[in-house]
Amino acid sequence: MALLANHRKVSICVAVALNALLLSSCGDGVVVGDARSVTDPLDVELRQRIATADITGDIEEGRNLPAITDPVAQLGKDLFFTTSLGGNFEVACVTCHHPNLGGGDDLSLSIGVGAIDPTLMGPGRVHADSGHPNVPRNAPSVFNMGLWDRVMFWDGRVENLDANPADNGAGARIRTPDTAFNVADPEAGENLTVAQAHFPVTSAAEMRTDAFLAGADNETLRSRLAARIGDYGDGAGEMGENTWLGRFQAAFDQPTGTAEDLIHYNNIALAIAEYERSMVFTDNPFNRWVNGENNALTAAEKRGAILFFTPVEQGGAGCSNCHSGDFFTDEAMHNVAVIQIGEGKGNGNVDDFGRERETGNPIDRYKFRTPTLLNVSATGPYGHAGAYDTLEQVVAHYSNPDQAVNDWFNRGGVCGVEQFSTMADCATLYPEARANSALALQELENDRNTGDDQFVNANLTAVEQEELVLFLEALTDPCVEDPMCMRPWVADPQSTGPDGMQLNGLDRNGAPLGQ
Repeated sequence: MALLANHRKVSICVAVALNALLLSSCGDGVVVGDARSVTDPLDVELRQRIATADITGDIEEGRNLPAITDPVAQLGKDLFFTTSLGGNFEVACVTCHHPNLGGGDDLSLSIGVGAIDPTLMGPGRVHADSGHPNVPRNAPSVFNMGLWDRVMFWDGRVENLDANPADNGAGARIRTPDTAFNVADPEAGENLTVAQAHFPVTSAAEMRTDAFLAGADNETLRSRLAARIGDYGDGAGEMGENTWLGRFQAAFDQPTGTAEDLIHYNNIALAIAEYERSMVFTDNPFNRWVNGENNALTAAEKRGAILFFTPVEQGGAGCSNCHSGDFFTDEAMHNVAVIQIGEGKGNGNVDDFGRERETGNPIDRYKFRTPTLLNVSATGPYGHAGAYDTLEQVVAHYSNPDQAVNDWFNRGGVCGVEQFSTMADCATLYPEARANSALALQELENDRNTGDDQFVNANLTAVEQEELVLFLEALTDPCVEDPMCMRPWVADPQSTGPDGMQLNGLDRNGAPLGQ
């Protein structure tokens, strides 16, 4: 297996006509198939289904994505792994987004600052004071960040304001939390990934801590962190070891550039974003099938795929209504009434109103961004609060959310979630979860009655649910589950980085992550 993602580019033409599959040779002269060899009716039906589903088989077309070997992406990797961007040198970006943990942290709800063991990442990480997560939402995967064109974060608080978004929002007007709703942020940066890289460092729970520059605004905080990295101004001398200037000079090809000129937070965010945008993992079995390898999927996976792309009114699961196109998301906001656990996002009653917090419109209550399904088997737990540990639970929820939510609480509620299962107080943790989940279900019913939502119960059989899960698993690039393949995106565990502050993650057994 190749070590670098998007390991191959094949120009393939696919045409579906009547009930015959036509795979022709393309401009590069490569013959990828022959209609006479297609005898499996599942292939025929599935190709008919995807013909109208905006599936092209080449998700990177028209995109300017970096390789992990690019100098700026390499600088971004160094910055991603340093605790120098944490307020008290305790956490790094990688704390909640490790490449060997699906680009997230494999936890329902994250634990940022204040962990008992800051080097322990993923299952087993515990907060020193409360023992409970201190971050209110599940950490989204950083895989395929460069494929998002419209919104970042669960509630879309970083968003493209232009009507025809493309190429990760490059050149678009981008709104961020530093500006009012629907107002472009002039400091957002050149694309959505750069814009989002400005914000984890500003969160007290995630990276900043309550004490670091308490009361200072976001821009003051970022400038202070840049001065720390650059070893100038009020950040000078904070680290005993500091070779960042040489790294920035090399990455930006400015060998005589000064720290003040090169090491500012816009360049820090750009470098981190290029590292994240290099994580393109789309070489999965389904994509290979789309590109002509009929044997890339099993019969059960093909039946699951047909369910996925078939509307509910035609006997399918209707998943592609929202999980559409090559990226398997419409990047829109929907309420699917996923269980509400955690501390929420500041609306009282330990609830999370989702998109409404940004728009101020009650019609957006409990709406969250449609996640991509690429690499979905490696990027759980699932939902904005990570209430579901398995894809089986997710599929059951989409089949019948009322029943799935009721079953979840009957199985033990929070105590049935892996992250909380060993906590002595799990039975009394988040006591409002059931009532808040019922409110989300009621809001979903209201949305259906007013025509504001296209989420319809699929009511799938047990066999259909199993086959749908098998198809979802076929959307995962094998590279993301292979530590050797992921090695280019992981900092050398034998190094301490440019400042002696490189965070080399360990699992709950004390072993280096991915080893």
